Amino acid sequence: MLRVLNNAFDHPLKIEENAVMPLAGGIMQNGYQCGMLWGATLSAGAHAYRNCGNNIEAEMMAMKAAKKLVDTFQNMHGEINCYEITDINRSSSYLKMFYVFLIKGKTFGCFNMAAKYAKAAFNEINSIHCDQYTDTPSQPVSCTAELARKAGLSEMHIAMAAGLAGGIGLCGGACGALGAAIWIYGMKVLKRGGSNVDYNDTGALNLIDSFLKVNDYKFECAEIVGRKFENIDDHATFLSKSGCADNIDMLASQLASI
Repeated sequence: MLRVLNNAFDHPLKIEENAVMPLAGGIMQNGYQCGMLWGATLSAGAHAYRNCGNNIEAEMMAMKAAKKLVDTFQNMHGEINCYEITDINRSSSYLKMFYVFLIKGKTFGCFNMAAKYAKAAFNEINSIHCDQYTDTPSQPVSCTAELARKAGLSEMHIAMAAGLAGGIGLCGGACGALGAAIWIYGMKVLKRGGSNVDYNDTGALNLIDSFLKVNDYKFECAEIVGRKFENIDDHATFLSKSGCADNIDMLASQLASI
């Protein structure tokens, strides 16, 4: 989805697009938010950066776009999690995967979903405009942008990651910082000449394992935090009080050692 949308905007990003592949299947096939949402949100962040520049507005526009992208996907397909859509995840047997994708034809179903969603996502992202805020929230506004910043990424990558905050668009799903960390890890591997990160990549799996151990084996943002965030201001206030600082620092430290 990231590649499709980037090409539609005539701004391909080969490494970034290849690095997002492990998020397909809902984070390394764990069944959480559909990979289309991760990819579309990253593309929205890149578009926000191009339109709004290197500033807090780009992050806020990426977060607003992410919320719209999640809502649009849910309205079109009824669910946002891969498991609810496909009835399979990492724990499913190969026989069940074979049955779902080949016998039931879910492969073609997902392709059809992607084609329809790509058009809707393009329209949502294309509607991004920089707002002029008289009362800018306390900074940082996005946990995922803060992780990208601490990981030493470029301003474009920081904006790309911003919308993943709060479980993608503040929807409370699987932790956006974890997803962002896996994406950042993938880019690091590719930039040093490695091959694409797959579902069994040891480094990516170690990131997940470390994250789960410090979060009582919880994946979802709403479970870790104890609630969903109402809006960008709410999330920014949470971060200003050191909310999820331990997770952000832990993930940034793990990425620094790669």
